Amino acid sequence: MLRTLSLLLVLLLPAHSTRSPDCGGILTPSGLRYLAEVSKPHAESVLRKDLMAPPAPDPSPTSPSSRSRIISVKVDKFSLTLIPDTGMRLSIEVDLGIASAPSATKEMRLSILADLHVEMNPEGNLELVTSDCKPTLEEVQSTEEMDSKSSGSDVDKQINVEKICLEVSKLLLFPNERLMSLAAPFPITPNCQVQYLPLAAPMYSEQGIIISLQTTFQVSGTVIPLPVSPVPFSMPGPASSSPSHLILAFSEHFYTSLFSALEESGALNVSLLSSLTTATLAERITQMGSLFQEDLPVVLQAVTRSSPHVVLEEDKAIVELFLTAQIGTGSPLFQSFLSVNVDVTARLHLSVADTRMIISVAAIEDIELSLATSDVGPILAALLEELFLPTIREEVPAQINAVLRQGVFLPHIASFTYRDVNVTIHKDYVLIPCNLQLEARTGEKSTWE
Repeated sequence: MLRTLSLLLVLLLPAHSTRSPDCGGILTPSGLRYLAEVSKPHAESVLRKDLMAPPAPDPSPTSPSSRSRIISVKVDKFSLTLIPDTGMRLSIEVDLGIASAPSATKEMRLSILADLHVEMNPEGNLELVTSDCKPTLEEVQSTEEMDSKSSGSDVDKQINVEKICLEVSKLLLFPNERLMSLAAPFPITPNCQVQYLPLAAPMYSEQGIIISLQTTFQVSGTVIPLPVSPVPFSMPGPASSSPSHLILAFSEHFYTSLFSALEESGALNVSLLSSLTTATLAERITQMGSLFQEDLPVVLQAVTRSSPHVVLEEDKAIVELFLTAQIGTGSPLFQSFLSVNVDVTARLHLSVADTRMIISVAAIEDIELSLATSDVGPILAALLEELFLPTIREEVPAQINAVLRQGVFLPHIASFTYRDVNVTIHKDYVLIPCNLQLEARTGEKSTWE
């Protein structure tokens, strides 16, 4: 399945180099079955509302009391199946209870067979459309002999076949309003947002519905340029079926772009308060005494000097940060007397909560300090590490984790969350198999009915 997704994502690459996927996903047959399962009660509610609505006044002289009417609607079967290379097939069987004065009742079966697929409209949004729809109505049983022709005619008047076929996609729980939510911008920090844009209409295979996405980031409302991916997104791996509803995949380039966006937004610039003071530094750096007559706290202001980089290996994610720390005092105004280059290699931990990817710095694997500029004379590398390494080792991960504590939203549609999540890190990509979970919201009003 992974090989299939890899090949299809590459095929979806448009000619323009700036339009290439850096993440994607596949909705499996298990996921389609779950969507059908949770859509069944919704479909029954919509059909009951439409079919049991009071009929329009009949101008004929026939007595209204003798006309047939629908008194019950029950969805017996509701299924979604894949049609490779084409789309999906929706199959619905509805049991209708029909009453006719004075006491005659009968049951009829409404069957709906519709072919659906997802298109991309000119605005770049995905839309669920119906390509074919075939409703049929047949009698199941009756409590007494009735005029089948006349009663069937009455029922036909109440069942607007054209309307059912026109709006059959609304019987599902992912109509176009929810599909559009897939491409909504999501906040990461107060001034940084992420957005997942579909590159093309989904493709359909026996493994599932495959979609490729391109991530964009906005800083203060402006889309920022991102590093160019050295290779197209691909995920080599064994072909195997999955019991999960959905499989999300994120490239190494996605994570590098994320940290680059955080750098652009200034979120990786941190202020670190050390336990050192100018007096304690003067004990090790003699020229400090001539600069400061009073004992002041020492502050480190770290800013990025080049873009971060993320490397994905088997079961391991690494972020490389390139910082410059200005070391000085912050009272009354910041006054730098030392500048140190700080290169940090840190292990990342990835997990998922609801629809967010939680990214945190789990451990620092390596730190290199080198003197950039100094107003207090030359300082040996060993002394730099002794004085400033403990503060950097402790505070840099803590402050980056504070920035990322809310997590990064994953691609998702409204009202659905993720459960049974398994995050697996491979070389060059991260795989996230998960199941869908419809969120129960008390008092939620459906906007598609």
